[in-house]
Amino acid sequence: MSNVPFHYIDLRTFAYDTEDEQRVVRALEHYLPEEVEIQRAESRGHHGDRILVLSARVERSDEMRHVIEQLREGADLERLREELDQRVNENCAFMAHLDKQAAFQGESALGQGITFRAKVEAYPAKREAAVENAREAL
Repeated sequence: MSNVPFHYIDLRTFAYDTEDEQRVVRALEHYLPEEVEIQRAESRGHHGDRILVLSARVERSDEMRHVIEQLREGADLERLREELDQRVNENCAFMAHLDKQAAFQGESALGQGITFRAKVEAYPAKREAAVENAREAL
């Protein structure tokens, strides 16, 4: 994949009080190049429990290429391609949910725990063009 048809890719997950923060960081790092910094923000749950929001944005082509390659290694790409019409919204954002436990184990899979959001390049900025560009990236 030489051309990356995204403006940026955001990855986000939560570390709950019941989870080991370093394990959650490691899961997120599975998708990220080493030089990308993970942002931390603390929040509180409904019952006052601490929730740490971990997020990262990649904007450089090489960084985005790395994230996509990690996604390609194990996530169900056929399913992603088939569901692109539902996964790309009117703002040309491509969304997927990734398995946090699998990522901690060094694998890529669709599931729950990590939110993947990519702003798809599309000219003109129409959903249909964004779907096709996302399809080519996968």
